[in-house]
Amino acid sequence: MATLDQKSPNVLLQSLCCRITGKSEAEVAHQFQYAVRVIGNNYAPTFERDEFLVSEKIKKELVKQRREADAALFSELHRKLQTQGVLKHRWAVLYLLLSLSEDPRKPSSRVGNYGGLFAQALPRDAHSTPFYCTRPQSLSLGHGERSAALVGSVGTSGISSLGVYTLNGPTPQSLLGGQVPPSAAGAAPTLGSRLAWALPISSSPSALAPPTARLPLGPPVPTARVIRPRQDADLTGERCEVHEAALVRDILYVFQGIDGKFIKMNVQENCYKIDSKVVLCKSLRDTSSRLAELGWLHNKVRKYTDARSLDRAFGLVGQSFCAALHQELKEYYRLLSVLHSQLQVEDEHGVTMCTESSLTLRRLLVWMYDPKVRLKTLAALVDFCQGRKGGELASAVHAYGKTGDPQMRALVQHILCLVSHPILNFLYRWIYDGELEDTYHEFFVASDPNVKTDRLWHDKYSLRKSMIPSFITMDQARKVLLIGKSINFLHQVCHDRTPPGKVTPASKPADTPKDAAELLSDLEGAFQEKIDAAYFDTSKYLLDVLNRNYLLLEHLQAMRRYLLLGQGDFIRHLMDLLKPELARPATTLYQHNLTGILETAIRATNAQYDNAEILKRLDVRLLEVSPGDTGWDVFSLDYHVDGPIATVFTRECMGHYLRVFNFLWRAKRMEYTLTDIWKGQMCNAKLLKTMPELSGVLHQCHILASEMVHFIHQMQYYITFEVLECSRDELWNKVQQAQDLDHIIAAHEVFLDTIISRCLLDNNSRSLLNQLRAIFDQIIEFQNAQDSLYRSALEELALRLQYEEKKRQREEEGEWGVTAEQEAEEKRRVQEFQGTIPKMRSQLQILTHFYQSIVQQFLVLLTTSPDESLRFLSFRLDFNEHYRAREPRLRASIGATRGRRLSYI
Repeated sequence: MATLDQKSPNVLLQSLCCRITGKSEAEVAHQFQYAVRVIGNNYAPTFERDEFLVSEKIKKELVKQRREADAALFSELHRKLQTQGVLKHRWAVLYLLLSLSEDPRKPSSRVGNYGGLFAQALPRDAHSTPFYCTRPQSLSLGHGERSAALVGSVGTSGISSLGVYTLNGPTPQSLLGGQVPPSAAGAAPTLGSRLAWALPISSSPSALAPPTARLPLGPPVPTARVIRPRQDADLTGERCEVHEAALVRDILYVFQGIDGKFIKMNVQENCYKIDSKVVLCKSLRDTSSRLAELGWLHNKVRKYTDARSLDRAFGLVGQSFCAALHQELKEYYRLLSVLHSQLQVEDEHGVTMCTESSLTLRRLLVWMYDPKVRLKTLAALVDFCQGRKGGELASAVHAYGKTGDPQMRALVQHILCLVSHPILNFLYRWIYDGELEDTYHEFFVASDPNVKTDRLWHDKYSLRKSMIPSFITMDQARKVLLIGKSINFLHQVCHDRTPPGKVTPASKPADTPKDAAELLSDLEGAFQEKIDAAYFDTSKYLLDVLNRNYLLLEHLQAMRRYLLLGQGDFIRHLMDLLKPELARPATTLYQHNLTGILETAIRATNAQYDNAEILKRLDVRLLEVSPGDTGWDVFSLDYHVDGPIATVFTRECMGHYLRVFNFLWRAKRMEYTLTDIWKGQMCNAKLLKTMPELSGVLHQCHILASEMVHFIHQMQYYITFEVLECSRDELWNKVQQAQDLDHIIAAHEVFLDTIISRCLLDNNSRSLLNQLRAIFDQIIEFQNAQDSLYRSALEELALRLQYEEKKRQREEEGEWGVTAEQEAEEKRRVQEFQGTIPKMRSQLQILTHFYQSIVQQFLVLLTTSPDESLRFLSFRLDFNEHYRAREPRLRASIGATRGRRLSYI
């Protein structure tokens, strides 16, 4: 050994064995071999590898031993050790120190025979069950250790994660193959005894005694071997007494849902019951009944998983839920395998290893407390999730995790991570690739394959509100829907071939449940950032494509200029050109003639400078013809939309534009008509001065025309500025601030609804619209009456001028101007014309009366309107209270309205 390196691991390990046992190198050969096997295996301690938790536990142990000064010194030394890079595995060193410092709970349990200790084989379950130690009989009941183990178990999965303390208590001394010599009972614990507490103890039969080929090292120690009789009983006969060991064996079977000899499932009562022939004391019977509840809980969970695991319609989320339940049951079975192994050891050797090592019902009751709580949680979760699938199932699991119990919350959180993993995969494929492969309808985004491309944005994709997980807000769900919908809209409608990865860079997907757990733990942080980033990038790119390639904003402006009569010079010139055609009956109009006139008006006005893409969409449309209609009643402008812009300008929207255009066109025609009336009055005023008998009638015409002009001007001001321009300005601001296409569509729909409502075209304003149309009809009647008056007056004026000219010519020729017969004929004709003047006057009076009564009715409706702008319009229409003096109801309405305004002030 002198030739070996004194610092080699083998030399150091052999020195450690000698130091622990206090023997020479030759005497510790067996112990050295065992130590090599221990170091060479992959057995891992059940304590979580957290340096902070180990250091905290060491400080707690020091404080518990009233060594506060040592605890402070240890804390300072640990802090200095952390600042230096001398040790790479500080956790392992601290854990070793903690293990060496642990003392036995009772003096009689200390290890005295180190030969028996080192002669044991490695634990049989060191590789198969890393979460369990092989000592279920050594439960530590200390409250401090339970709390420390609880802290270390949070965040893990499986029954074993309920606490390391469950299987990590003091080592049963009977498993070491010998008792402590009496001389050593009162000795202080040595370094070897401390290390013995930290080493795993095997439950294999071969480890219970030294090999027969070798004599045990150290002095022989007598063992307390007591023969353990078989305690099974036959229930076919009379009542029999059953020992506790038999009940333990039955209970272990019941834990797995298997009927035992004495404890069987009662189908009628749906519970496990002890056979009535078995004689048991009340305490054992109660304890057995409490333990049998685990079997009932196990059966409930197992029945659900067996039924649902093969159901393909349950979907990926449901299968993930079943997989999570299977994982929990697997951990539960691991615990039962350890218990069965211990029971097998006791039965094969037929010994009781003192009261501290054998399996008893009370020990099982304590050890199975946490698994029972865990199974209760799973069973309740199974009941709560019955009939649910997809996102609804994830919501149920998430809702069940809202509890103050940290163990239950950790369990539900772990199941939620597994359940939500398929949903997050659906979500990432949707927001980054626009793909929706939801075979079992589990995702909260639904697709309708029957919808055509032109309705893709509005109807193809929708939200299944019942499938939205409760941990995803409605705003997040709406953004997720918009992201994938935008990607599909770009590909299928806009024919944009840009890869989705260039639109928005894909972040790390939730490939594993661990990734899903990280996202679920930060729903308002990382998850929200991913959704927002994809939403803003995709929506911005879509709006850029619509504005750059499809001129969305230019089309919005074109609607205002042409269909809402915003291009004044074009509309005026078009009316001038269309006047002869539209004055004809509607049945005599031809669309190609009107289309040619439209193109002429475009070329003659500033409209010619518009984009050709916009001008080619402008067209003429003739409405359905009714009997008696003229061209003015059926003419309309049309604007063709297709492709992506048809998503904003839908068929319903274009129908609204058509209604508004017809209303504005009729109002513009009234303005055009009154302009012609005014022109006629101005042109004929001087000509008819020579006919004084017409002065009263013409004055009446001027007054009525002035009333009508005032009314139409106020209506045009209201429509143009208070309705169209204000609404358009709001629309433009919203469009500029829009973050996605839905915002533009919503703003456009609000714009049209506002125009429809304030232009009196909605159902609530039907009576106002009828009165307004009646006023328009009276203007047309007045135009016809005035034209008839001027026609008659001008004919009479022409005859009088002809008579005077003929008289003057005859006088110049030296003859009498007229004969008596001609003069009498002239007077008779003049008298006949003067006789028609009262008829004209009465016709104008009737027309004036009808017009004023209709205006008064219109004003009464305006003053009672809930729209404040319409009430202000009534004040402007009757600014001098001309109509108020004639209508009592109008006085009452205006007074009440003003009273309400004063009360508001």
